[in-house]
Amino acid sequence: MRTLAVAALQTTPVPYDLEATWQRFADRVRATRDTFPHVQLVVVPELMLAAEAPLLQARAAWAAEAAVSIPGPLTDRICALARETGLWLVPGSLYERTAEGLIHNTAVAVSPEGEIAAAYRKVFPWQPYETTEPGTGFTVFDLPGIGRAGLAICYDGSFPETARQLGWLGAEVMIQPTLTTTRDREMELVCARANAWTNQLYVVNLNAADPAGVGQSAIVDPEGIVRQQAGTGEEILVDVLDLDAVSRVRTYGSAGINRPWAQLDRYGHTVELPAYGGTFRPRPA
Repeated sequence: MRTLAVAALQTTPVPYDLEATWQRFADRVRATRDTFPHVQLVVVPELMLAAEAPLLQARAAWAAEAAVSIPGPLTDRICALARETGLWLVPGSLYERTAEGLIHNTAVAVSPEGEIAAAYRKVFPWQPYETTEPGTGFTVFDLPGIGRAGLAICYDGSFPETARQLGWLGAEVMIQPTLTTTRDREMELVCARANAWTNQLYVVNLNAADPAGVGQSAIVDPEGIVRQQAGTGEEILVDVLDLDAVSRVRTYGSAGINRPWAQLDRYGHTVELPAYGGTFRPRPA
């Protein structure tokens, strides 16, 4: 069996206090490792380490104040923590300042060896409220001996292109740190289930706890079935994802019936997609 044991920490930052938030994050990661030694990957909410505040307390200039280079001192700390704990870490997302002075909302994945395995710039910022620069592409990374994961951030999940591209690139699980403070959370959960089933992958959609967010984090399986869903407060969702189930569902169909990837592979190249100016392309081998 190819399994990935995940811990999704529905928690909160300390608003506008970067060091206190780092200590909270590091303490929770260590506590997770000690309490659940079988866990392999820990993920926290969007902008956790940026110490972002709840929506109506937000400061327009905070992104520029909290922005960091990637790689840089903050990612060095994350890498050291990953080496110390022997865990894969997806520490939510960071405000990233580029050499050109642009600020992106960027998620990183760090390996247990303390290496940055992937960095993904949010393609669909929550506009007009989020003013970070959009990214231009989607990102997957391999967990050796386990499988392939893809990164998405919050509002990305409202665009079907995101999960479709990650699935096309071979992702078997979409890790989606989120910071939703508004009542459209129910719509996001609909999207999480739809993204999982239509692309036959796991979705780990992790929101911030109250008062930073409205919680309701969810883990959805590749047939669109919710395995776990949190309430609104601080919680930890621990689950063991059977990535062989992704292979099974893609081979034999969701509910033993539906095989969308096989159908696209068979004749997707003949279907005109006017919104994209092309057709479906065969998945990479």
